[in-house]
Order: sequence, then C-alpha cells, then structure tokens
Amino acid sequence: MRVGYPCLNLALNRGTNRTLRLASLGDQARIRAVVAANIANLEAIIRFNAEHRVRLFRLGSSFIPFASHEAFPYDWRAAHAGALRAAGALAANSGQRLSIHPGQYTVPGSPDERIRAASLAELRYAAGLLDLLGQPDAPVVLHVGGAYGDKPAAAARFIASLENEPDILRHLALENDERTWSAAEVADIARALHTPMIVDTLHHRLNPGGIPLPRAIERALPTWRSHRPKLHISSQDPAKNPGAHAHGIDPADWDELLAALDEAGAPDVDIMVESKGKEQSLRPLGHPTIPALSSPTTAPRAGAA
Repeated sequence: MRVGYPCLNLALNRGTNRTLRLASLGDQARIRAVVAANIANLEAIIRFNAEHRVRLFRLGSSFIPFASHEAFPYDWRAAHAGALRAAGALAANSGQRLSIHPGQYTVPGSPDERIRAASLAELRYAAGLLDLLGQPDAPVVLHVGGAYGDKPAAAARFIASLENEPDILRHLALENDERTWSAAEVADIARALHTPMIVDTLHHRLNPGGIPLPRAIERALPTWRSHRPKLHISSQDPAKNPGAHAHGIDPADWDELLAALDEAGAPDVDIMVESKGKEQSLRPLGHPTIPALSSPTTAPRAGAA
C-alpha cells in the first residue's frame, strides 16, 4: 500500500498551484515565472517525498495557469517541455506516481456546448501535462458533474463527449461525489468509457448508493485493468458542512478503509490522503520520519501571483 497527498507541502511551505488573474494573461514573462515556480516547487516536493518514502503526489490544477484558455499567449508544451521532462524523470527515478484533478467547472457532461468544449480543452491540457512529465500511469481525476434533472441523459452526454478522446482517456479516472453520482453509478460510466474509477471514502459515506464500502471498492477494482488501483480517503471536519475535509484522518476512518480493502481483496493499492494537513497527515499512517511542524504554518498562497 502506498499513500500520498495533494498540491502542497506544509513542511517545505511550497505548493504547485500558484496562479495569476485572467487579466494578467497577456504578460508572458509573468506567466513563465509562475510556471517556473510551480515546477521548482514540484521538484522540491518530489525530493522531500523521496527522502520520506512517499510515493504519490497530486499537482495543483493551475500548475500552468489558464493553459487551456484560448487567450493563453504561447506554446506552453514547447516552452516548458525540458523542465517538465526533468521533473518527471526525478519522480520516476524515485518511484513516485503523480496525478492531477481538474476543478469543478470541468464538466464534459454539461448541456451547454461551450462548457463541454472548455472542459475538453482543460482535460487535454491535464493529460498533455502528465505526458510531458513521463507519467503513463498518472490519473487525471474527474467527477462526472451535474445530473441536470436527467441522469441518463447527463451520463450519455458525458460518455459521448469523451469516447473519441484517446489522449484524455489514456489518463482519465472518474471519481464518485457526495451528492449526485454514487460509486456504483460512476463505475458504470467508467466501464462504458473503458477508463478506471476511484472510490472516495468520504463521498461514499455521504452518497453510498445503497452499497457498503467494500462492495464499492469491488466494483471499482476491475476498471483498473492496466494500472495499480487508486483510492481517496478523507475525514469529515466536524465543524464544517458535510464533505469538508478535516485536518487529518480519523483513525476510525483509516481502520474502516483497511478493513474494506481486506474484504474486497485489494491490499495493494494507492491511497491519496485528502486532508488539510497534507504530508503531516501521513505521519500516523506509516511515515513517522516526515518532520512535524514546530509551529503553525501558513499554506502557500494559491491565489493570484
């Protein structure tokens, strides 16, 4: 079993989601500087992970800010290919699996054609980024999105939008959500697209679709035909609305996942730990050498650069 965390490292105070405002998109030098900072931070995080035997890391979705926007001013693939390949090689040489999770506005099942087109552009960017990083088993994690009052129609639209996108499908992995699409429903869509499905434990608790966690995992496992299965775990923040991530992982939630994996016959999986504590949340999960924070640390700013 391998575990990891998303987007930023609190011990290093470095993140991979530095961005800028859309109004600044005409400033090429500024964009290049932001991308260079994200790449440098990724390399630092990869080295940290290698030192502490952490094998998974998720890039921020704005790793190359607005890369899929029609007004992006230069060929980011050509401009950053060398640096991205070097960072990817660093990850590969230490056995680290990367991933990326486009944001909530990436909805290829939308009834709005413009939103579908923008969503496909964002997914092509994400898949292209992972290709340049040399990560053939790196997932682009995506929720199915809204139901728009007609689930069968929304699912059909989602499938139709993606079924002829081989570059996206090569990386795409679908995830259940806490309100609309249960694990069983997402597994059905994943099978239709011949793409894998990720079970998120907190989403499943809030939207179980009538089946327990071991059965959800059993439905997801066969979708991972050529790559190591991946799951997400998070715990509910008791002070916030349902679905809000806690700072760490509740030991009871961890034990529940381990028992479900054992029952489903899936001991060898990758688990993305989604918590506000980032790498600190891995300390009680088998990575005690990760340095504890001596004092509260402000997370790297994900907003405008």
